[in-house]
Amino acid sequence: MSTATVIGGGPAGLIAAEVLAREGVTVTVFDRMPSPGRKFLLAGHGGLNITHSEDREPFLARYGAAAEHLQPMLEVFGPQDLRDWCAGLGEPTFVGSSGRVFPRSFRATPLVRAWLARLADLGVRIERRHRWVGWTDQPGGLRFTDAAGGPAEVTSDVAVFALGGASWPRLGSDGGWLGPFTERGVAVVPLRPANVGVRVGWTATFADRFEGTPLKHVGLTVRGRAGRPARGDAMVTRTGLEGGPVYAIGAAIRDAVDADGACVLEVDLRPTLTVEQLTERLQRRRPKDSGSTWLRRTLGLEPVAIGLLREAAGGPLPTDPAATAALLKAVPVLVTEPMPIGRAISTAGGIAWSEVDESLMLRRVPGTFVAGEMLDWEAPTGGYLLQASFSTGVVAARGALSRLG
Repeated sequence: MSTATVIGGGPAGLIAAEVLAREGVTVTVFDRMPSPGRKFLLAGHGGLNITHSEDREPFLARYGAAAEHLQPMLEVFGPQDLRDWCAGLGEPTFVGSSGRVFPRSFRATPLVRAWLARLADLGVRIERRHRWVGWTDQPGGLRFTDAAGGPAEVTSDVAVFALGGASWPRLGSDGGWLGPFTERGVAVVPLRPANVGVRVGWTATFADRFEGTPLKHVGLTVRGRAGRPARGDAMVTRTGLEGGPVYAIGAAIRDAVDADGACVLEVDLRPTLTVEQLTERLQRRRPKDSGSTWLRRTLGLEPVAIGLLREAAGGPLPTDPAATAALLKAVPVLVTEPMPIGRAISTAGGIAWSEVDESLMLRRVPGTFVAGEMLDWEAPTGGYLLQASFSTGVVAARGALSRLG
């Protein structure tokens, strides 16, 4: 009987194990954590966003430069396939108002529990607390350190690697695979933080008052960079900004910081209104209105938005309606750098696409397949990360099945 080793117990690894086991392959999953799927479970704490219902073209565009590589994989196992898979585990999905797709329970725990039970029924064995450290000299040989810290060697007909990037290292994905892979001659694009907050040098007054307060319904762009504004709620932190619209333009932020050492985010506090419309409303100022009252009464600005305007002005709020309207549409926020990779939701970079064939097999290590965030792609939050992880896991497993004949 054919044998397969899957290294990594996240979504990409576990779906690869399932696809292989369904075809009668003897599968063993090795994971360095005490239990598999830890990052998947963390993603479900606030409501598991499993995929997105967006139309095909804008959906693909979310993957940026990697879209052309991921497109055929998303066709093999796309959003509807993932929704059907969830339903098969007793977790039907629904589409939220934003177009995001969630399991009925809104959590990852029931899904993971049912999934592990299915894998057990298929005969998949999961070896916990095993860390992969490299290859042996034997064909198909892999080296691990076991739960006791001792050496362990395994040989199988095929192997699927799904070790993630380097974000949230305490949950298992620490980028430890980089050394052995580069020593083997595999080209790796440097790992960078993605879907991560940015550092901003707020004044103490602003940080003390507004830490943990959302800037609601704003639009964000990187000054000097083309692209549509990213809209949503951005959270003020003690040291900067977090949230969906920040993550959505993360690649542009990284590129600007790399080029210039810093970048300016332009925050549109009223993205549904034009400068002309804002100016017209601001002209209705009452003589006794203070600056804050004026902005609150005419535009409904919340205190955190007014505070952001004061940060940008470096003092009192402007009084001219036209000048204030222009500032409202592009409040400058100086970003010094993204937060470190250990605080990122995901990573950019990974094994170069030139290193794998269309079945995700490493050209330099035949019989070895790669899936998930180990590959060089990134995407914003909203279900796109999990979708591509599942899709590449399925494709890698099917490639391994083809290799087995």
